[in-house]
Amino acid sequence: MSTSRPRLWAGAFTGFYRPGVEQARRLDAVSRFLYSARSVILVISAQAAVIAGLLAADVGRFHWPAFLGVLLDFTVAHMISNLSNDYVGFKRGHDTPDSPRMRYTVHPLASGVLDGRTLLVGIAILAAIGIGITATFVVGRGWMAVAFAAAGVSLLFLYDAAPTPLKSIGLGELAVLIVWGPLMIGGGFAMITGELSGNALLASLPYGLGVMTILNGKHIDQLGFDGQRGIRTLPVVIGQSSARWLNVVSILAMYAIVVVLIVVARLTPFAAVVFLAAPRAVNAIRITSRRAPLQPPAGYVGWPLWYHRASLEHNRTFGWAYIGGLAGSVVWHGLES
Repeated sequence: MSTSRPRLWAGAFTGFYRPGVEQARRLDAVSRFLYSARSVILVISAQAAVIAGLLAADVGRFHWPAFLGVLLDFTVAHMISNLSNDYVGFKRGHDTPDSPRMRYTVHPLASGVLDGRTLLVGIAILAAIGIGITATFVVGRGWMAVAFAAAGVSLLFLYDAAPTPLKSIGLGELAVLIVWGPLMIGGGFAMITGELSGNALLASLPYGLGVMTILNGKHIDQLGFDGQRGIRTLPVVIGQSSARWLNVVSILAMYAIVVVLIVVARLTPFAAVVFLAAPRAVNAIRITSRRAPLQPPAGYVGWPLWYHRASLEHNRTFGWAYIGGLAGSVVWHGLES
């Protein structure tokens, strides 16, 4: 068993949502916690940190300890968000046996994989790690660290835990765009370099839009359930058809913004590597342009997530391609100097 545990832990970060409840209950404690935290989605925070680090390296201001602090802080904050969302949703009665959330992966509380006390202790430990890292940035970066940390904590609370959460008034998608775009990438750049950068904020927009499509896709998949429960996500507010077309436009905008930033010399031509993700974009647009099937295809993993999965797979590929392009720019500028 001990030799297989690292493989189990690594498996929590790869593929798509899994395992089933009965399988999860037989896992070791670390694996149960990682799956409960929906670790497969943490890649979007890791990619945001790497993008911030490469933007810093491209201007000659990369700092390894600061970058590692940003990477760990983003990942920890994302885990806290996932776990607290499940805790709040369960306590508010949203995560019921018939909810989509109960079907595509294990719910830490509703499935009995974790008890409430263990979940809260886990969140507390993660919060202590996050606070410790943030405190070092406050000491080193001053008011900028305070401002970014306050914005992050506020949006974390307002998204799902506030008395009137952003998620329930059609603003959750916008909050995600801000968090995984300017806040994480622009803020990560500032924490690594000690400076704010308009270029970093602009370069954050394509990736932020991609993460927004992931959440919007999930809320389209859950539209019927959310509407019945009075959870007014953006797709509930504007309707399924408009929400699907918003995702299509957002995917196209990701590439259009990269092209514009290259043309105006805010990004180097290496950023055009993102077009390696175009086949995934075409697939996501094809899926999003049509209504979801009534039943999952044979062997489909993650049902009822349909639009969400297409957007996640596209954004994951786009993120790595974007990182590759930014890394190319760093190497090129290093050779020039």
